[in-house]
Amino acid sequence: MATSTAYLSDLPAVPEWLNKGDNAWQMTASTLVSLQSMPGLVILYASMVKKKWAVNSAFMALYAFAACLLCWVLLCYRMAFGDQLLPFWGKGAPALGQKYLIEQAKIPESRHEVDSGEFETTEPLYPMATLVYFQFTFAAITLILLAGSVLGRMNIKAWMAFVPLWLTFSYTVGAFSLWGGGFLYHWGVIDYSGGYVIHLSSGIAGFTAAYWVGPRLKSDRERFPPNNVLLMLAGAGLLWMGWSGFNGGAPYAANIASSIAVLNTNVSAATSLLVWTTLDVIFFGKPSVIGAIQGMMTGLVCITPGAGLVQPWAAIVMGTLGGSIPWVSMMVLHKKSTLLQKVDDTLGVFHTHAVAGLMGSLVTGLLAEPELCNLVLPKRTRGAFYGGSGWRQLMKQVVGALFIIAWNIVSTTIILLAIRLFIPLRMSEEQLAIGDDAVHGEEAYALWGDGEKYDPTRHDWQASLDPEQTAPSPYVNGARGVTISL
Repeated sequence: MATSTAYLSDLPAVPEWLNKGDNAWQMTASTLVSLQSMPGLVILYASMVKKKWAVNSAFMALYAFAACLLCWVLLCYRMAFGDQLLPFWGKGAPALGQKYLIEQAKIPESRHEVDSGEFETTEPLYPMATLVYFQFTFAAITLILLAGSVLGRMNIKAWMAFVPLWLTFSYTVGAFSLWGGGFLYHWGVIDYSGGYVIHLSSGIAGFTAAYWVGPRLKSDRERFPPNNVLLMLAGAGLLWMGWSGFNGGAPYAANIASSIAVLNTNVSAATSLLVWTTLDVIFFGKPSVIGAIQGMMTGLVCITPGAGLVQPWAAIVMGTLGGSIPWVSMMVLHKKSTLLQKVDDTLGVFHTHAVAGLMGSLVTGLLAEPELCNLVLPKRTRGAFYGGSGWRQLMKQVVGALFIIAWNIVSTTIILLAIRLFIPLRMSEEQLAIGDDAVHGEEAYALWGDGEKYDPTRHDWQASLDPEQTAPSPYVNGARGVTISL
């Protein structure tokens, strides 16, 4: 039987350095992380907000995913993972050329000294195209998480300007500093898969953006029920299952660290969900589906900075902390803090991502296991729990957090103030009152009787819109003058 040419090892498409297993897993992990955003967070946001904001919330996530990809390949990938321009920033350049994308993946400045005195560079066993897309999925989900803080009032045009600017001037700095060979990477700050780069960044930047954009209408703040709890669970499920690619793809290979990371990720999420739910039952008398989703998310966030570096018993500890500390932050401290009350963080991204991400990163500095660290990290590393120089690691984690917090506050503020010179950050009062129909000319659900009047003398429904209402979208059936026969 003739062998398919796809399996021949001497083809130009199968160079010596290519490991098909690693390449297949990395592309699978990329797809899993993409599914977290599209459709995971799109569904979660659209279902978790008030009915009148379902379309707008979903669209903000959809737009961010598409805009990030184009900006990423045109400029931002190499700002985050290219040659060094500054200790915290890479040289921006396109990642579109055939010659660049088919060569073996590498992160140019992520060099580290080995025992022989020579330097090694991180070089995964697959092409640059795989690495470029994998890292894009992390950039996109960071901006979509950030969006959760400003849902229900941010001007969509301001958001469209904000996404490429924040990606360029904020996200790439954190990514290069901690993952792309920047100063925090070489100093030894641990961020296995995004506790700082993604979660602390999105939580702090989202909180900052919520401050500058301002709060929702008083009526929306006081009552903001989810419009579809069951669909919300579907979005949350995609987020949870996709996290295996999120943390399992971080070692850049299908190896032992990847397996440990996937197990720890799911153990922490399950533990945190149960702890959060238990606290809800103890203090409020009944379990909450929204609370369970928040607990799931904080468990996933908390384990992320150390997913492949801690033992499974430590994942249970981190899940317990993930389900309790952010619960206290959201349910107790939020009500007592003037600042937290003043800033309208729509979905509590500060609590679920900034608090959980910071806590997970610091606990990683305590519980990072030396042998597991040696599987992944370029330098000999151990958490403070394991003695020796572990306390230095904890201090490095603190310094890394302070840098990410400061950069995101400053960069997010400057970007929004610059946008405000040209585009209002908030929607108009009319748009705030009406919601999706005013902003997009579309509504999420075509429920019985919405926008229609029944004429008892006829046997059909006739679309009839108030002449003073905003003109409907051309994509929606039932526009003025259209008759829908039954």
